[in-house]
Formats: sequence, structure tokens, C-alpha cells
Amino acid sequence: MFSLSGELSAGDAGRVLDELLAAEADQPVVLDLKDVTLVDRATVRFLARMESRGIRIVNFPDYVRSWIAAERAFPAADETETRP
Repeated sequence: MFSLSGELSAGDAGRVLDELLAAEADQPVVLDLKDVTLVDRATVRFLARMESRGIRIVNFPDYVRSWIAAERAFPAADETETRP
């Protein structure tokens, strides 16, 4: 189990978790977000990807769970797409 705290950005979390996951590749991973105070949309996308990889996420507000569910249901358009 890994506990994260403070303001969580996808870039920071991604770097840290890539290192942790590489070290724990053969073990189940649980992210405890009890002490996380702020997440942005990129972080919500990141958390949705982590769950899809089998990582369990615990102890975070229900509204963040609903955002993750919405991200799965309606994934954001590819950032490289050209918009009119």
C-alpha cells in the first residue's frame, strides 16, 4: 500500500508511481488517497488508467470516484486532435 498526500498532479504521481510499480511489479498495489487535498482533471484521468491496470484506490471522496467513473464512460478526446 502506498499513501499519497497533498495536492496530486498527474505528472508528479505518474513519475512516483512508475518507480514504485516497477519495484512492486509482482505484488498487488493499493493507493491510499486519504490525505490528498486536491486533484485536477489530468489526475482523474491518471487514476482511471491506474485502476484499469488493476491498481486498487482507496480512501478518497465520493465525488472523485464519480469523476473517475465519468472519465471511463466519456474519455477525453485525444489532446493531439485538431479542433475546429
